[in-house]
Amino acid sequence: MRFICYTRRAVSEAEYAPRLGLSMHLGYENGGEFLPLNHNYGVLFVKAAQDPASGLIFPKSLKKPFVLPVDGGFAVIAIRTEADGGDDESSCGCAVVFWTDDLVHYEELGLLKLADGYLDDVTLKICGCHGGFVAKYSTGGKVYRRRLNGLTEPTDDVKECGHLGREPIDTEIEGAYDAEAFEVPDEKAEYALKKLRTPTVAAVEYDTEADADKLADFRVTVRYSDGSTHKKRVDWDAPSGGKVTGKIHSDRYEFPIAENRADPCVYRYKGDYYFIATNDADGNRSIFVRRAKTIPGLVNAPEKLILDAVTYPHVGNLLWAPEFHNVGGKEYIFHACTPHEFGDEQSHVMVLKDGGELDDKDSWEAPRRVLKKDGTPLFTAGITLDMTTFEDGERQYAAWSQRQFNPMDLGAWVMIATIDKDEPWKLTSDPVVLTIPEYGWQNNHTLVDEGPFALIRGGRIYLTFSSALVDSTYCVGMMTADCGSDLLDPKSWRKGNYPLLHSLSKPGEYGPGHNAYCEDEWGDVWNTYHARPGVNGPRSSGIRRVHFGFDGEPVLDLLEENDPPEELREICVKIK
Repeated sequence: MRFICYTRRAVSEAEYAPRLGLSMHLGYENGGEFLPLNHNYGVLFVKAAQDPASGLIFPKSLKKPFVLPVDGGFAVIAIRTEADGGDDESSCGCAVVFWTDDLVHYEELGLLKLADGYLDDVTLKICGCHGGFVAKYSTGGKVYRRRLNGLTEPTDDVKECGHLGREPIDTEIEGAYDAEAFEVPDEKAEYALKKLRTPTVAAVEYDTEADADKLADFRVTVRYSDGSTHKKRVDWDAPSGGKVTGKIHSDRYEFPIAENRADPCVYRYKGDYYFIATNDADGNRSIFVRRAKTIPGLVNAPEKLILDAVTYPHVGNLLWAPEFHNVGGKEYIFHACTPHEFGDEQSHVMVLKDGGELDDKDSWEAPRRVLKKDGTPLFTAGITLDMTTFEDGERQYAAWSQRQFNPMDLGAWVMIATIDKDEPWKLTSDPVVLTIPEYGWQNNHTLVDEGPFALIRGGRIYLTFSSALVDSTYCVGMMTADCGSDLLDPKSWRKGNYPLLHSLSKPGEYGPGHNAYCEDEWGDVWNTYHARPGVNGPRSSGIRRVHFGFDGEPVLDLLEENDPPEELREICVKIK
């Protein structure tokens, strides 16, 4: 199958910024026409440069991507640029090289020095005579070929040549330029299409007969285009004439479910559901809770105040990102606050009193500031916020966002450590850096990784996090690790090169991010997130079912109206 790689022109800073367009995008040929993958959002971003001494991050972008199919995978070569697309002095004369087995997961191999001056273009081919590869590049108005040992070791075999070997093609994909076609084996093409297109409903399957007294347990199997399935309930009409009709049950939440509510979290406790979020309506000076018997009931449930800016002297401002968690059999709220301004924001934990109610203000003890294992404050050179917690084996982990301001601003990084199950505001290990905002989608408009939340399923930990400025280009990325691995070792984690949820995922929802998960009584997992109903709209909460694809990994962009579409929801069965 023919694929294309390309870069994309920016729409605007607010809708699809230049830094996002300066990445490698992929498309595929369908009926003589090329269609975009991943909602026409980049899939390969180059890493930022980082000063090893200070930790300062210098964002980078890429241009002129070129894909070379190789036995077993694909080599990718491109030119690294400054974030805005200008010449990158630190990589002058270099190309940047990647390897991918499947066009979904990429490894950045590093810079390949080819010339003394800046490169204008670069391509790659297999060397038929000597083995290895040949890089062709243009610089100073001339084109050269250079033989390589492997993909990252240039030789002294340099010759001037006539052309680069590019064959650019035209495509109707919005904004696409520098498009180059390449062949993908069927098996690898099928995998890439499954991962980079949102699944659609392929079939609805069910028994055509049912016992009248077992209709409540009747399930329909919805089969999706990627081979995954999901069992759904049915909302039945009254039986008539020996048969019964119904509609496949599908909770559909119009966005937003709560205006001016950000960082939402839904929690199930003792048969009820609770909704908690950051309150943007009053400048983040209060936290309210909704309670209902069902998740749909939370949409219109009344709110009750549980924390404000006046009750406790050390909690006076910026009450952010509250989350309910059970640790060691007790209920807690992890959140951030400060008695002062933004630069003093710190992670705190509240514990529910014995016999207390989650939506009762007086049932909660005063917030405690999170401490390091030596009993000192978690971080004093900047801020900590968005703390979450999860359990793996015998260990309880906390992950949070931390931003150093002194002596210099390093941007926000996601950290991880183990915590005490009996006193979860106390760390029991040293903090470890999990992710820094190194890709263009992570450092767009500002350098921020924040809002981690764990989803554990099938022996895997899926830790999603949010990146970039909290504006219309905010987005959700993901790291994965095996349960039982050493989660304090960054090598145990794998970070995706592109976000799972972004402003192109659903029209009209800008900057989706800071999400959390909740499993309902039927075993379905729900993703709560905030986004903006318009580029400049207020941060507002949404909710959508998490689908699990053919490989078991979470899919966050399967929209309600397609799950299943209205024309496939009606069913009819014979009553035994």
